[in-house]
Amino acid sequence: MTTIATTTETTTELLPRLRHCTGPLHEDIEALLRLEAPMPIARYGRIVQGFHEFLTLWEMRVRHALPERLRPWFDERQRAPFAARDIAALGLTQDLAMRDAARAAQHRIMLDSPATAIGSLYVLEGSALGGQVLTRQLAGQGLTPDRGAAYFHGYGERTGAMWREFLALAQDTAGGDAASRTAACKAAVQTFKALIETFGALDR
Repeated sequence: MTTIATTTETTTELLPRLRHCTGPLHEDIEALLRLEAPMPIARYGRIVQGFHEFLTLWEMRVRHALPERLRPWFDERQRAPFAARDIAALGLTQDLAMRDAARAAQHRIMLDSPATAIGSLYVLEGSALGGQVLTRQLAGQGLTPDRGAAYFHGYGERTGAMWREFLALAQDTAGGDAASRTAACKAAVQTFKALIETFGALDR
């Protein structure tokens, strides 16, 4: 069982808090997905399907929890359409186990405020950075952003700049007071746990 790191708050910076509270869970999801290991296409396809099923519901919920002024910003960063493109390019049929696991996992995440939306976004925005590593591996298997590798390629060279933009916005939105930082951390932990629950179906 993973033990969630706790700490007495000593900084008003949100990012160190998020990193600290989610560190063990970040390691757990990396061990589960094994994105840096050799990736058979069949397993890769199930991972893409898992993200698609998860994001289809999650993105709607996050958008609703964000303040109206941030919804156009969020609309430009949604990644479920990338996963849908990959599923079509790979000719995959619906993965019922992944669908059921992703839907069941949503109950873990409480998205009821801008701070919780930011905390949950931290997890998926961070995963976009890690996806760049897998993109290079997939290219060696003939998969490109236009043919089955759109999700992990994401926004390509823009990904780093978009991450930095997110961090600045996150601090502005959820870093201003201790209650908001705590809510953001709780939502980030919940989101990691929901992803772990979703991908528990991966090797079954």
